[in-house]
Amino acid sequence: MSEESSNAFKPYPYWWERSPRPDLPQGDLPASVDVVVVGSGYTGLNAALQTARGGRSTLVFDAEAAGFGCSTRNGGQISTSIKPDYGALSKLYGEAAAFAILKEGRDALSWIQDFVGEEGIDCDFKVPGRFHAAHSAWRFEKLAREIENQPKGLEVPAHIVPRTEQRGELGTDVYHGGVVFEAHASLDPGRYHAGLLRKVLDAGATVQANSPVTRIDRESSGFTVHVPGGTVRARDVVIATNGYTGPLTPWQRRRVIPIGSYVIATDRIDPAVMDEVMPKNRIVSDSRKVVYYYRPSPDRSRILFGGRVTNGEIDPKLSGARLHRELLRLFPQLAGVGVSHSWMGTVAYTFGTMAHLGRRDGMYYAMGYCGSGVSMASYLGMKTGLQVLGREDGYSPLQDTSFTTRPLYTGKPWFLAASVAWYRLLDATGL
Repeated sequence: MSEESSNAFKPYPYWWERSPRPDLPQGDLPASVDVVVVGSGYTGLNAALQTARGGRSTLVFDAEAAGFGCSTRNGGQISTSIKPDYGALSKLYGEAAAFAILKEGRDALSWIQDFVGEEGIDCDFKVPGRFHAAHSAWRFEKLAREIENQPKGLEVPAHIVPRTEQRGELGTDVYHGGVVFEAHASLDPGRYHAGLLRKVLDAGATVQANSPVTRIDRESSGFTVHVPGGTVRARDVVIATNGYTGPLTPWQRRRVIPIGSYVIATDRIDPAVMDEVMPKNRIVSDSRKVVYYYRPSPDRSRILFGGRVTNGEIDPKLSGARLHRELLRLFPQLAGVGVSHSWMGTVAYTFGTMAHLGRRDGMYYAMGYCGSGVSMASYLGMKTGLQVLGREDGYSPLQDTSFTTRPLYTGKPWFLAASVAWYRLLDATGL
């Protein structure tokens, strides 16, 4: 497969085969509602589910089809979602706050499992564990020390896999061992979003797709929300745009960094080869700063393989070939297995590499999941919905952290290519 080939794969998410973008009816706009939610991904729908079930008339707008963004474009991997470690967080916020923030990530992981089960959402939810592979011997030693010295009260079930035993996890010798995080989970993100959307509609909320919000005016008694089809008055507004945050909310836009994440799905793989390459159903990530993440499809017929392949952004028709080349570097056994789908989605990083929620200019928001949003976006969307209802259990310690920006940054990451190049250099040194 060459980089020039554009017909060897489908340029849309593999998950859309089973869960195509829904064709929602375009009804007349109401004159007013209690709550307008901007964005129909995991954050927006979970917020809307809470407000609708709490008795608030709720209208969700999306500029595209429902779930068009990263909520149906991700790899379906679920972790504890907090990237900074206890030491870094303690220096910034103190030990008590660091403990609470890290516990919030663990709570988000357990919450989504309970939520999917209690709601009966059929989305191939499993807890296979994650193999986090060390890309260097130095990194393996660092991972091992971290697992052996977890903060008291924040321990997670995990075990070290030395390089000599790595083939029990992955059919490759490229890595230097790794760590299995036993509680990390997986799902089909398209089916999860589809099931969540049905719950929101059944709760009485309205989801208006292909209706970009162009302006929000704050007034004494609430807001007037403008879309191409008219205006709607709302008492409360929730901003749930994450990696697709734009000029509508410039304060948030200056605080999230949109970054493209690229994914391929392979053609079908012979079961014997799959058993050799990925003998367990683990989700996989590596310890590089420019990370690769991958997993078997829920039916173990394909591999979903994601990451960045260039310093800047690139057309998925080209990124597919480059990701395929990296996959074959890790697993030469897959020679001859092509690519069926190639796509990208835009994730939102923050300058502190941590998600945030809160209220600004009277509007609620949650965003900045830093590439680990399946559970955290859902969880903080739920929390935001509870905050709209005025409930104390809507509190999250993440709302007490600093949502910072940088001078001269207005939402377009002009520094991205240089940053990725620097991280690649660090990866090459084994750090």
